[in-house]
Amino acid sequence: MLVFYSLALLLVLTVGAPWWLFRMATSGKYREGLRERLGFVPRRLRLGERIIWLHAVSVGEVLAASRLIEELEARSGCTVMISTTTRTGQRLARERFGAERVFYFPLDFAFAVRAYLRALQPSMVVLVETEFWPRMLTECRRAEVPVAVVNARISDRSWPRYRRLRFLWRRLLNGFAVVLAQSELDADRLKALGAENARVSGNLKYDIRVAQPATATELLRAHLPAEAKVVVCGSTLAGEEELLLNSLPRDVVTVLAPRHPERFEAVAAMLAGRGARFVRRSEWIAVPKPLAPGTIFLLDSIGELASVYSLASIAVVGGGFFVAGGHNPLEPAQFSVPVVMGPHYENFRGIVDKLRESDGVVIAEPSNLGGALRNLLANEDAAKAMGTRARTVFEREAGATARAVDALVAVPGEQA
Repeated sequence: MLVFYSLALLLVLTVGAPWWLFRMATSGKYREGLRERLGFVPRRLRLGERIIWLHAVSVGEVLAASRLIEELEARSGCTVMISTTTRTGQRLARERFGAERVFYFPLDFAFAVRAYLRALQPSMVVLVETEFWPRMLTECRRAEVPVAVVNARISDRSWPRYRRLRFLWRRLLNGFAVVLAQSELDADRLKALGAENARVSGNLKYDIRVAQPATATELLRAHLPAEAKVVVCGSTLAGEEELLLNSLPRDVVTVLAPRHPERFEAVAAMLAGRGARFVRRSEWIAVPKPLAPGTIFLLDSIGELASVYSLASIAVVGGGFFVAGGHNPLEPAQFSVPVVMGPHYENFRGIVDKLRESDGVVIAEPSNLGGALRNLLANEDAAKAMGTRARTVFEREAGATARAVDALVAVPGEQA
């Protein structure tokens, strides 16, 4: 079956080669890291030490694992090397941990995976969430490298696909050293797929704390009118910016933060086409000026949104107004900011359900988003109380990082 999988993966890449070549020719996003993905281990990596290899797909996983990485290094005495899949995840990881510890995850071919296992010689591989690559898992088993999974989840959308192929997954998932799930439902699904030692440890995202204000946060705070109401619309996807602009009152300062950096230019063009009064963070930051009500502030930067949420009267978390799975409501909740989300929050179901149980979030359909926002802005005391309840949930559910580190250092060979 592994041979069939490798042939199928090769066929997909071969058939899609014209598209990939075109994208590489027209976008640096697809060229960047290609050699690393093909198994060419970058010389910049600091090798020769006792290493744990941690894989975090993108920005969300890097943020979730940041505290885990620091505490795991302190407890294990190892250097944690971090791989990512996406360009934005790579940038954030390099910024936080240094380029000498960060690289692109290899394509799931034996030659590429083996190259990194030979170079890193990791004492353990840690996968964040659900990065189950068959060849990677097989090569780790052959090299006798223990594999752990932290913050594991199986989304509602992915579960039917996993379940149909559970007879294949069972062979791959029954050898994990540690499997720490976000919720009971996730643990049950993982056990059904063959990870019989799966257990609940909680969600690492409850342990994310903004260590210090971002540059944009400090400058915005100094240039916002004293009584201005600020609505921060974070991690928005295509179509959601227009929905929000049609729903928001005209007398607020709006911070608009698209999820994907490659959309910054398109969103700026859309705002200009509407005749909106807006400024771009990348331009405004050079000569900051006061932001009057009615202004839209386009946050065209990476890594500042979580801090900027602290300025919000209301936070609108994107990704859920159309069928996309939603994004993390805990980023504003940590600041006691009332949160509004769309109905499609499958990727954060466990977190959102806990917030809903405590009346700490508003779920709004696109058709009534405007009414929900106006209601919260008009009822300031009720909005603040909702934000306080959300912060209580955030603090109550913390602790997954410490539990994960305890489990990882207990793996044979990793005891401090």
